[in-house]
Formats: sequence, structure tokens, C-alpha cells
Amino acid sequence: QVQLVESGGGLVQSGGSLRLSCAASGSIFSINAMGWYRQAPGKQRELVASITSGGGTNYVDSVKGRFTISRDNAQNTVYLQMNSLKPEDTAVYYCAAEIYYSGSLRVYWGQGTQVTVSS
Repeated sequence: QVQLVESGGGLVQSGGSLRLSCAASGSIFSINAMGWYRQAPGKQRELVASITSGGGTNYVDSVKGRFTISRDNAQNTVYLQMNSLKPEDTAVYYCAAEIYYSGSLRVYWGQGTQVTVSS
């Protein structure tokens, strides 16, 4: 069984920083892309940042220059460093990973972690 466990959310003032972590566990054969999504109240879930197994990254325009995604392949962990946070970054953040497990490839999701930025 595969699990993604997130940590690092919380309450921070505007302009502050947070670092999210997401560790995948289980009998994982390999992990392709990993990413972070967020969902604010009343809004659709959106992709914030993604990273391939080779380290290629992609960001939504609203976080470019402020957020950095990285991964540790040996630890099956993905990180999201969030700097210069704004109130509009407030949302539940979810990690996702495309994982080969038990002979099949599928996307797994974390449980979500709340990020609240106060003005």
C-alpha cells in the first residue's frame, strides 16, 4: 500500500515563508512526476508546481519567483519552499505523485495540509 504524508503547513503572516514536505511510503517501484496542488474555499483545485523524476520543474504563473519545488529521490520525498507568501496563497495544499506500485502506474494523493497567510 502506498501513502503520501504531508507536513509543514500552518499560519504565517504575509511576506513570510513555509516549507511543505511530502513523503511517499510503501513498496514503491519508482516515482515519475510529483507535484503540489492547492484548493482555496469555493475554488477549483489547481496545480501549483510539478517536478519530473529528472528534476524538470513547472510552476503556475502566480507563484513563479516565490515558490520552489524540489525532490529527494532516495527518500521518495517532494518539497515546496514557499517564500513571500500572500493572503491569496491561503488554501489546502495537496501533494500528488505518479507511482509504479504492484505492476501498475497511478496517481496517489496526500491528505492535504492547510496553509493560511494573514494580511
